[in-house]
Amino acid sequence: MTEPRLSAEQRRVLRLLSEAGPRGITETLWAAHGLNGELLFGLVLAGLTTMAGETVRAAGSAIEVVLVQITDAGRRALEG
Repeated sequence: MTEPRLSAEQRRVLRLLSEAGPRGITETLWAAHGLNGELLFGLVLAGLTTMAGETVRAAGSAIEVVLVQITDAGRRALEG
């Protein structure tokens, strides 16, 4: 199976995620980088990234965050 051809923007995002560490980045940080939901969902649908909700404690309160992570397929596409 051939890996999808990536646009420059997709490549930039996958590079950002690959450097972010195993937990990825939060959806809030995603938006802070000026990235949009359409790009995110396109990468998720292509199997190049995943999104997962997680509850974290901040200042004594529990908050829900969404983490965006690169998948193994995303790493292979970035290499190719």
